Amino acid sequence: MTEKRKAIALISGGLDSLLAAKVIQEQGVHVEGINFFTGFCVEGHTHAIRKKDRARPKRNNALWVAEQLGIKLHLVDIVEEYKEVVFNPKHGYGANLNHCLDCKIFMVKKAHEWIRANGFDFIITGEVLGQRPMSQRKDTMPVVSRDSGANDLLLRPLCAKYQPITKPELEGWVDREKLYNFNGRSRKPQMALAREFGLTDYAQPAGGCCFLTDVQYSSKLADLWQARGEKQYEMDDIMLLKVGRHLRPRPNFKLIISREEGEGNFLQGYRKQFINLKTTSHAGPMALLDGQVDEADIQLAARIVARYSQGKQEQQVVVEVADLAGNIRELTVAPLPSEDVLEEWHL
Repeated sequence: MTEKRKAIALISGGLDSLLAAKVIQEQGVHVEGINFFTGFCVEGHTHAIRKKDRARPKRNNALWVAEQLGIKLHLVDIVEEYKEVVFNPKHGYGANLNHCLDCKIFMVKKAHEWIRANGFDFIITGEVLGQRPMSQRKDTMPVVSRDSGANDLLLRPLCAKYQPITKPELEGWVDREKLYNFNGRSRKPQMALAREFGLTDYAQPAGGCCFLTDVQYSSKLADLWQARGEKQYEMDDIMLLKVGRHLRPRPNFKLIISREEGEGNFLQGYRKQFINLKTTSHAGPMALLDGQVDEADIQLAARIVARYSQGKQEQQVVVEVADLAGNIRELTVAPLPSEDVLEEWHL
């Protein structure tokens, strides 16, 4: 009897990784999935917080893909060791703070370490030639194989016919003729293949949940690093950068201002970690003040918060200010008169 081979599939939760795993599974290979938690892909987080998004699906797509395939999914926390890849990407950043090539190398490297430790034979990814501008080009795909250490144990089923033959193909573990030659940005071939497999429910084909590809998120993260004087972050930073309006009126502090009740409730959970402000004379937002401030800064922050309240046209608004020690006081301030300057401070 031929020994049944085992492969680990990098499962992001998107259509490509679903199909890549399915293609190899159909060839009789035992497939399990692996999903690396970096902190920068927290699906459903803002959907659950904001009222306007609450009707949107809140599933973890990687777990859902594993369920559709009937495979075991290994969830691996790499938050701390991943920081070095974010801070110092060897191949640089993309249009924002995305470091896609270094990220792919790192994840394939971790998968290679995993198969060696767990007696698996090879690695599957859902990469498609020409689909991503940094990590899925003709010249960079060999870099991923080489620098990760996976070399010919990395199989890309959806574009294998454009790639050098790999060990799983040479050894007959998989049939190269049953692999594909997808290329380019269009997802139509993948959607057609999904129909062939009877798959009708899947994550947005062109999706991707990495916050670092988002221009606004990257701008706020870059501002955070500049304000702190170092490239560093914690999980709370990652979460807070996704919530509320972020304004930096002065170099030494910024405000995080809720845009609706759900965000206000979420920010309440951080009130012991930051100076916080809310209007009491009129309905208004919850705000966190991040930075080292003096009384003039607090007065300015109170006027900004008042501007976002229902009392923005009034002469005076009462703003409650709570410091880190839990001391609470009220300030009566005139709301900031112009919204133009708020736009200048908006991150």
